[in-house]
Amino acid sequence: MPNALAAEKSPYLRQHADHPVAWLPWGEAALAKARAEQKPIFLSIGYSTCHWCHVMAHESFEDAGAAEILNRDFVPVKVDREERPDVDRVYMTYVQQTTGHGGWPLSAWLTPDGKPFYAGTYFPKDDRSGRPGFTSVLNAIARHWREQRAKIETGAAEIVATLQRHAAGGDGSEAPAGEPLPLHEAAGEAFEKCFQYFHEVHDAQWGGFGGAPKFPRASVLNFLFRTAALQGGSTELGQEAVNLAAHTLQRMAEGGLHDQLGGGFHRYSVDEQWHVPHFEKMLYDQAQIALNCLEARQATGREVFAWLARDIFDYVRRDLTSPSGGFYSAEDADSLLVHGKPEHAEGAFYVWTKAELETVLGADTAFFCAHFDAKPDGNVAHDPQGEFTGKNILRQRRSLAVTAAEFQLALPDAEEKLLASLEKLRVARAQRPRPHLDDKIITAWNGFMISALAKGAQVLGEADCLRAATGAAEFIQRELHDAKTGLLYRSWREGRSNITGFAEDYAALIAGLLDLYEAGFDLRWLQWAEQLQGKMDELFWDAERGGYFNSRADDPTVIVRLKEDYDGAEPAPNSVAAMNLLRLDWMIGADRGEGAAASDGSYTTRARRTIGALRPQWSRAPHALPQMLCALELALAAPRTVVLAGDPASADFRALAAVLHEQLGPRRALLCVEGPFDKLRSGAAGQRWLAERKPYLAEMKPVGGRATAYVCENFTCHAPVTDPAELRALLG
Repeated sequence: MPNALAAEKSPYLRQHADHPVAWLPWGEAALAKARAEQKPIFLSIGYSTCHWCHVMAHESFEDAGAAEILNRDFVPVKVDREERPDVDRVYMTYVQQTTGHGGWPLSAWLTPDGKPFYAGTYFPKDDRSGRPGFTSVLNAIARHWREQRAKIETGAAEIVATLQRHAAGGDGSEAPAGEPLPLHEAAGEAFEKCFQYFHEVHDAQWGGFGGAPKFPRASVLNFLFRTAALQGGSTELGQEAVNLAAHTLQRMAEGGLHDQLGGGFHRYSVDEQWHVPHFEKMLYDQAQIALNCLEARQATGREVFAWLARDIFDYVRRDLTSPSGGFYSAEDADSLLVHGKPEHAEGAFYVWTKAELETVLGADTAFFCAHFDAKPDGNVAHDPQGEFTGKNILRQRRSLAVTAAEFQLALPDAEEKLLASLEKLRVARAQRPRPHLDDKIITAWNGFMISALAKGAQVLGEADCLRAATGAAEFIQRELHDAKTGLLYRSWREGRSNITGFAEDYAALIAGLLDLYEAGFDLRWLQWAEQLQGKMDELFWDAERGGYFNSRADDPTVIVRLKEDYDGAEPAPNSVAAMNLLRLDWMIGADRGEGAAASDGSYTTRARRTIGALRPQWSRAPHALPQMLCALELALAAPRTVVLAGDPASADFRALAAVLHEQLGPRRALLCVEGPFDKLRSGAAGQRWLAERKPYLAEMKPVGGRATAYVCENFTCHAPVTDPAELRALLG
């Protein structure tokens, strides 16, 4: 008989609905049950495409013996970390502080009021190699709860006090002696330390930063490209910053981390060569890596990076886009084995034996295997779980020119042969059982993808990107936004969930809307971004210390409100929010919101307070917050704005707009005015809305009936230009 998870929308929770464990979803009902029965809570946090979550579920949660202990001695609770990132961050912070590492599945034991007292990640069911198994841990904790409950509760209270100090910025480290440095000096020092750190840990051979496992941490590459834009691409430091980022992207693209057949990127690589990935594919990775590729194209001029961005966009539009326009969350690492027992295995959809390649490719097998490093006995050297024996994970170890020369082919002929082989394998792979699709549509992750597609429309000049981004924004506005209350909701699957959005949802969506406006100049997105910023201020702003909490104040199940202080797989909400606030100030000026933060002054004031709230972290360890440093750079700069006057659909307007995205440069706000304000067409009301916020726009008109660019920086506007070459010269 299914447990209580059967009624949930989350695919991850539903995966556990038929377990013998009497799972409850996170919420006040679960906490009330624990209090009523005076039992500790066993909290299990994961997500639907997590390989080791599947392993622990199969070994322990499907086991009748383990379930009996859980049901008898604990109140078992399941959380989808993608639905409740606020809950996940509280208990992940505890795990990281007590064990020195983190990850999923997250396994935590809590008092009935939600205070943690023991935790870890994956536990094998039985004792193994001196490591206690899950059932042993359960029995030991149940015994200690019966015999030493008072001691456990005292320790849990101390843990929560520590988490609260962490949330307040008092992490135990001593403040530097003397007066704090002025912000511009602290920023310069942080930028220098951050660049030096990534320069020193960069893997000169394989790219990336540090050793295995390697994660595609997009915020690092964002920082490097911003460094190059600040320093200038022709300077030694600017060139080195571009080289570090571009080399990393190139190596990622050549390895098995990149799906050579179907496009897109897997979650991370278990080895230093980007060869053996953890095969799940996450929407937020696709979005952020695509943005990195687009900036690499601008910085280097190399067409391979534009091709990579298109490769990601093609994958997302084909496999992660819902019929209604929103983007799905992820594809699993595991899928059914093609041959043999009907069981799941990691990477089964993606790997090939030499015999399978020969069956599909015939006479072209040798050519293909040479180019993609496929071998008769398999090409996986790093295989600690023994999952890839005799299998090949496709990777490029050579240029096509080298392969063409080896097989005595002209380069165009080699390219044609390679493309034909890839298409044959795509068709063959499509007959395999696909990995599980997590078809939740998450607001924050859609915001990231909207940003990437909007940037794609600008850099690649492709209307399909703009249409896809617009479709996703319209879906969120229609399905995940309550116009009456102004609230966003976290996710949609078979209807809107009842979980309201978190700070990251507002921040990422606002960023996406600002980018979408700048890509197509549809004013409704800028107007909605302004409204959402006001609601974010109302719900999450810390009036005392500045910055934004992850969660709302009115959730009694969250034991402490935290502020994310690490730009990891996703940038921290405060890093994104600080940039949003500065962009809003440049674009529409003084804050007209009526939220709780109105007393904190302008957008720039709140941006600076947000940056200041995390100053202890970014000044001490700037490599932890590279995305925040990008916002810090903007906070210290005078506004840089380009206003385009004319019809956005006209050829001369598009020609001017294209110049703005040809090369990597300092960030500028982009605005559009559609002709003289006294002669506006249907968009008159919207344009007046914009002019009310930036009165000087009323004076910016097309010159001689042609689309015109006004470049304003350092509080001065240059003479208007109508020729793309003149605009290019102005931008330097």
